[in-house]
Amino acid sequence: MEQRRLTGKSHWYHETQSSLCPADPLPLVPEAAKVEDRFLLDLPLDDVNIAAHAPWCDAARALIPSLLPDKHDVTRLHTLSVYDRLSTALTVAQVCGVQRLCNHYAARLAPEPGPDSSRESNRRLTLLTQTARQLASSPTLIDSEARTQLEDAGLSVQDIVTFTQIIGFVGFQARAVALLQAQPGQPARWLPGIDMQQDAPASLFTAHAPRWQPDLPTLEMGWASAEQQAAYNAALDEPLLQPLLSLLAHDACALQGLAALLASLRGQEVTPDAALVALVSARINGSVSCFDGAALRLRDEPGLADAARNGERALLAWSHNHPRARAIIQAMQMLTRAPARFGHAQLEPLTDAGFDAQTALRLLAWGSVCGWVNRLRLGLGVTTQPAAV
Repeated sequence: MEQRRLTGKSHWYHETQSSLCPADPLPLVPEAAKVEDRFLLDLPLDDVNIAAHAPWCDAARALIPSLLPDKHDVTRLHTLSVYDRLSTALTVAQVCGVQRLCNHYAARLAPEPGPDSSRESNRRLTLLTQTARQLASSPTLIDSEARTQLEDAGLSVQDIVTFTQIIGFVGFQARAVALLQAQPGQPARWLPGIDMQQDAPASLFTAHAPRWQPDLPTLEMGWASAEQQAAYNAALDEPLLQPLLSLLAHDACALQGLAALLASLRGQEVTPDAALVALVSARINGSVSCFDGAALRLRDEPGLADAARNGERALLAWSHNHPRARAIIQAMQMLTRAPARFGHAQLEPLTDAGFDAQTALRLLAWGSVCGWVNRLRLGLGVTTQPAAV
């Protein structure tokens, strides 16, 4: 049967197989593809906000040419086409429900040639879409079987690492846009029918001293290119990435960019507030190893980690006598579960608790990049409990 390559996707909920159509359809908002700023998507900000958040926004922006380029040559080890990458980004944008992102990625995807209509191509695209949706909305659904399915569909280890980085990046981008458009007091604009992310089951958090390990072949550094070695070395001082380095080094540009983003948001020292937003993000997303790391930094807050392990009701009860922590927790919960619904109402309790607006936004941006790391750990590895001695 003759295979066909067709262009055009005119809507956000893109099809997983191309079909004949009488004319190339247009994206809903074609001008959304032509923004000057591909990270914040030309979000109007005043000079104070631009200056305050330039370091981490610039670091995030620098990732776009490698993760979501306009052109990309497909090779045997790097099979993700521009269409694959943009359709993945659109899927994550749909899950997050941030309209500005949906418009942008739909408009960029529309003119790209889709895959041919063969059964193998259709299965591959369906699998990419399904996995992206699951990792963005219910990260704990991704397991060894899901990774094996991606490999069986023709993705290399390098592809899977890049694919997971794209999902993490777009999820972070959605939360960054939601944060910065909420700060001036604009009403939240969210898409109807978008579900709120459910918290991971409490049963996952009963393990003692959980240990994360990669579930894909890591890069043998003796065989690493100069670019991969440089990215690995640049990320050595980033604690959140330590156990993932030899796996993330398969995509040197993404690793180096993520390490730079983490450094730009971390500041000179990790505060209890930063550990708290990391704890909340990991608890919702289901990253047990990230949760345990954050809990260790909150040992001076009796009962907090145990309350978070037990679920929202226990955490709410604990925070009753901790109003400042309560404001942080509730803002981070909304941003993690439903970024499109995040608005000025979630920022006001933080300013009432004594935060200045820019510090609050930066703190929540840190929690959001921790969510990216949560998805890397869930998407690329497994958590085990050390054997008893």
